[in-house]
Amino acid sequence: MPIISAGLLLYRRRGSATEVLLVHPGGPYWARKDDGAWSVPKGLVEPGENEHAAAWREFREETGLEPSSGDAERDLGTLRLPSGKRLHLWAVEADCDPAALASNRFELEWPPKSGQKQSFPEVDRAAWLGRSEALAKISAGQRPALEVFYAGLERDAPEGG
Repeated sequence: MPIISAGLLLYRRRGSATEVLLVHPGGPYWARKDDGAWSVPKGLVEPGENEHAAAWREFREETGLEPSSGDAERDLGTLRLPSGKRLHLWAVEADCDPAALASNRFELEWPPKSGQKQSFPEVDRAAWLGRSEALAKISAGQRPALEVFYAGLERDAPEGG
């Protein structure tokens, strides 16, 4: 049975542009990485947990944010990540302030083989990004989810607009 993760891709409209909220992983391995390192807020679905409920729980745990939400929510489906995990994502039209980010934390032996544990935020920053920047910053394994999202926006756009 594959490991299942679930997540929320928040988006908002700013005039004719659509922005998505992506997060940058915390910890020393990601500190100097930017393009190709960002992610949709997501995490593991607990045994017996509803995937949609897990997506909302993980969003709150990773960001500490409570988005103001409209009714627009779309199931983007499930994709297979390079790790073999399955990722089920929903796009939600909502707004929040990335400056209010308050991520949960994890412990890691750092520096390696030092015997010392340090605490790091799971997510060290979040940002609203336009299409081209989001496609450049998101991890390669999650890029197909953004492509599905943007294709759906184009399909649903009114003609002539």
